[in-house]
Amino acid sequence: QLQASGGGLVQTGGSLRLSCAVSGRIFNNGVLGWFRQAPGKSREFVVSIEWTGGSPRYADSAKGRFTISKDNAKNTVDLQMNRLKPEDTAVYYCAAGDQSRVYGYWGQGTLVTVSS
Repeated sequence: QLQASGGGLVQTGGSLRLSCAVSGRIFNNGVLGWFRQAPGKSREFVVSIEWTGGSPRYADSAKGRFTISKDNAKNTVDLQMNRLKPEDTAVYYCAAGDQSRVYGYWGQGTLVTVSS
């Protein structure tokens, strides 16, 4: 299971930190990703990180502003979001995928609203 938390309302330029708690045997050698879905839009990839290391992958929209980090001991993956923009407003989901980056497990989502 995956449980996302940390969403909320923030002003443009502000910061939020999302956290995803992972429980159970979910692709220990796979990847953990963050996705988002804005109102009226399709779900889009934000960032991913491998449980066993390696460089994270960021969507262009997230580069330079968002940072993903993981704590293997606690089974958590955080997403630090800085310099937030109104277009970052979305429901953010964490998801777990296998080594082929097929995401088979999804959390319930947490809403991030950035006011202008």
